[in-house]
Amino acid sequence: MNLSWGAAWALARRGLDWRFKGLRLLLVCLVLGTAALSAIGTLTGAIERELATRGREMLGADLEFTLAARQPSPDESAAIAALGEVSEGARLQAMARVPSDDTRTTPVELKAVDGRWPLYGQFTLEGGKTAGAPEGMAAWIAPGVADRLGVRVGDRLRVGEADLTVGGVIGSEPDRLAEGFSLGPTVIVSKAALDASKLVQPGSMVRTKLRVKLPGSADAVALGERIKTQFPLAGYEVRTREKASPGLDRFVSRMGQFLVLVALAALAIAGIGIGNGVNSYLEARRGSIATLKILGASSGDIARIYLLQLAAASSLAILGGLAIGVSITPLIGKALQGLLPIEAGFVLDWGALAIAAAYGALIALTFAAPPLARAKAFPAMALMRARVSPLSGGWQGAVLPVALGLGGIVALAVLTAPQKLLAAGFLGGAAALFVLLSLLGWGLQRMAAKLPRPEGAIARMALANLHRPGAQTSALVVALGFGLAAFVLLAGVQTSLDGNIALRVPNKAPDYFVLDLPQGKTTEFDRIVKTAAPEAVVRKVPALRGSITAYGPQSAMIRVADLKEIPEIAWPLRGDRGLTYSNEVPEGNVLTAGEWWPKGYSGEPLVSVDDDLREALGLKLGDRIAVSILGVERSAKIASFRRIDWENMGFNYVLVFSPNAIADAPHNLAATISLPDQSKTPEVRRAILGGLVKALPSSSVIEIGPVLGQAREILSQMGTAILAAASVAILAGMAVLAGAIAAARERKTYDNVILRVLGASRRQLLVLLLAEYGLLSALLAGVALLLGTGVAWGVIVLLFEFDWLPDWPRILGVLGGGVALVMVLAVAGSVGLLRTRPAQVLREL
Repeated sequence: MNLSWGAAWALARRGLDWRFKGLRLLLVCLVLGTAALSAIGTLTGAIERELATRGREMLGADLEFTLAARQPSPDESAAIAALGEVSEGARLQAMARVPSDDTRTTPVELKAVDGRWPLYGQFTLEGGKTAGAPEGMAAWIAPGVADRLGVRVGDRLRVGEADLTVGGVIGSEPDRLAEGFSLGPTVIVSKAALDASKLVQPGSMVRTKLRVKLPGSADAVALGERIKTQFPLAGYEVRTREKASPGLDRFVSRMGQFLVLVALAALAIAGIGIGNGVNSYLEARRGSIATLKILGASSGDIARIYLLQLAAASSLAILGGLAIGVSITPLIGKALQGLLPIEAGFVLDWGALAIAAAYGALIALTFAAPPLARAKAFPAMALMRARVSPLSGGWQGAVLPVALGLGGIVALAVLTAPQKLLAAGFLGGAAALFVLLSLLGWGLQRMAAKLPRPEGAIARMALANLHRPGAQTSALVVALGFGLAAFVLLAGVQTSLDGNIALRVPNKAPDYFVLDLPQGKTTEFDRIVKTAAPEAVVRKVPALRGSITAYGPQSAMIRVADLKEIPEIAWPLRGDRGLTYSNEVPEGNVLTAGEWWPKGYSGEPLVSVDDDLREALGLKLGDRIAVSILGVERSAKIASFRRIDWENMGFNYVLVFSPNAIADAPHNLAATISLPDQSKTPEVRRAILGGLVKALPSSSVIEIGPVLGQAREILSQMGTAILAAASVAILAGMAVLAGAIAAARERKTYDNVILRVLGASRRQLLVLLLAEYGLLSALLAGVALLLGTGVAWGVIVLLFEFDWLPDWPRILGVLGGGVALVMVLAVAGSVGLLRTRPAQVLREL
């Protein structure tokens, strides 16, 4: 007769130690996995809810239309006004300065708004006072403007030709996040102040924004598409409340995918640790299990007793993991506060916590089932003789629970993941990796058995330990393979991120960018720069804005407006782009196909296209590109393709036209100023900046150093977040390494005692241990290098779409450190074995 669940619990409770001795590895792995899942689920849930609920506030509207370098026509304005309440404004780069001191200048993002702004959300000044659009010649300034210029409320400020009065310092700007990256702090003015500045001239790099507050539950997406269809050549960039910040949405989506992969990886690695921990725990209680069976306990009774013990430990671990996950979420929120729309506070997402708890329970069931099935399957005498006659088989009873557990994990992962194919593919890859490492372990055992015996006794015994009956080689290969691959993965991701920061934000760049340089002012511009720094290198190019409207063969051009979704790699099709024309191949560009037009060319309009865009759109020489400039569509034949050196922080344009294609459109110039090292003094910088701002009030002079610093800070912050998330898998990998070594401890206790009886010294046993683990680690280091770098490449290139720029010496150094950690854990886990007294162990047999 089987024991009741109550009686089984009574026995299970007596066998549990309050310190959970023997179950600590299970606790650590479950806590890590559950904490990672709960923190990731809570964080991503909070971000998604914030984006969903604050979409209107972040955008400042239900629907936004943006135009480059022009204002809407009367027909366009009327059509948009019919949709709902409209707030019209403008954005452009400008220079702000103190009228009494031309050296106190700073680049700003000038934001002109009308009396209806903001349509949603609440704008506040420092001190918490609620405000709306400034009136007359007043201006709201960002704290950065106040700090850089040393001005405060009531002081005078000059922008362009307008003298403004600082009316207040911005406290909270509801639509700031949707504005994206800017080249300076914000100054908010009225439309009257913008007109007085005289900054908006034909060809100015101004962006007009029309924001619409829709009535009721109107479909923002459909209405936006209707306007684009009605005015196909207008070049409108349309955003809706659901996609308030497309760049942020894409980043959050990629980060969410990566976090899901990290969570699943932590689960897979933790599962191996749980299996090892349960196996070690039950191996240590082999005698107790045999005794219970001798006293009449059935296999079902054994299963109930130890299942209850494991369930109790797992429940505590899961609760602890949930608590840790919830508690660290505010820290993550604080770290990402400037990067993502989340507040640093406690968030309870019951759905995410339930999913994390379900994952923890399923992973514990799945990986604990095989050792539990073995414990209940073998008769008492077989268990008693296990040290001298290792058990084999006994896994048949675990097939059903393992199948159910794996099925539950796959179903939960696929159903709850936003990218279902990604989750399914990753789980399939993890399963394939597990099988591959298991087969590798099996193959190593077979190969070790067939290798000739080495001459030295230690080497011979180390080799024999890999294939003798009861050898833990297969389990160690799986655990060490996963653990070392996790170290390589982290190193590959980290070094590639560092490489991308160095590549995308170079240390060498022009000292100044100048925007909206009038074509008639180039002589005066050159005079000011050369007077201050005679050896300065100045480069000027025509600068226009336009949007790509169609591309492809002339007889079958594809309209961008007809595309249901723009491919990620075809980013130039989104919104308006910088355009230019030139008689020569731009500096830093290399022709990959076709020919450049000659100077003074007057034939059919031609265009040279970036090689990456060619690949993304499948373009060929002779195809056509159509662009909308100031609402007029112009078409040109593709004459060549170029490879652009994006590391060069100069002028890089995806499209470069022949002069006769677009030179007649109203436009200004853009310029760069590169100073020699001896001219990079505060006096020279003040002379250039002050002279240009005074002589060219409609131009924007941007110092590159602070901009590069801001870009590095953003990329570094993102890299830190990615590495912090990936470190969870590393911690799980370390726990698995420790668990794999602990799981083999019981078997090695018997082996060490026999060798001690035969005369082996402790030093010889230690050397034997190091030789065994050293041999395994050396064999697995190459496998881990391939696996870890392969996954790291996928994360960097496929997920985040960065360049694969690993630092191989650092990766190999981290792998070497992982191997050293294995050796340290092996020694630390075996110190107790070396001190074991043979007589005591022999009496327990």
